[in-house]
Amino acid sequence: MERRKDKRFPFEITLNIEELYKQDYVKIEDLNEEFQVTNISKSGLGFACKHELPLDFYFNAKITIDDEKFFFTVLKIIRINEEEEGYNYGCEFVGLADILSSTIEGLEE
Repeated sequence: MERRKDKRFPFEITLNIEELYKQDYVKIEDLNEEFQVTNISKSGLGFACKHELPLDFYFNAKITIDDEKFFFTVLKIIRINEEEEGYNYGCEFVGLADILSSTIEGLEE
């Protein structure tokens, strides 16, 4: 069953998670986990990595659309699926401004 709120667009960039955090000052530091973004929508993104990460944790990311467009955001891990070669994750943007949502919607054009 499809639970995604918004249309996803194929999107390939590599990001790095340095730390995960949760409310109440719970942190997992010094991760330096590299992952491959596979798709993006105005509400979140999907990514794959080799290691298991905990659900309901947050991380900071810089999303680069092209040479001129990028933005900083906070993402929350909301879904995990174990695969043969690692894990696939679903994340939602936390407090993404409308102007940035429009930038993501423009990827389809």
